[in-house]
Amino acid sequence: MKEIQLKDAKATLSAVVDQAVAGEPTVITRHGRKEAVLVSFEEWQRISRVPDFADLLLAFPGETADIPEQSRKPARALRENGF
Repeated sequence: MKEIQLKDAKATLSAVVDQAVAGEPTVITRHGRKEAVLVSFEEWQRISRVPDFADLLLAFPGETADIPEQSRKPARALRENGF
């Protein structure tokens, strides 16, 4: 991943954006510290998408028997038993 100082990123913003769109993210530094990363909008959408819990449960590849019996109890029962 390429690194560029903020002042240089300002001066060449169009080229930095073109590189991000082409799939090469750029780390922008300020006073030697990494401050930001410029990525394409498409990449940002991909990495910022968080699946909701229901989708994760529906995607579970196992069988009901794969889940321990105590884990199948309602959350309230688990909390009451110290889990």
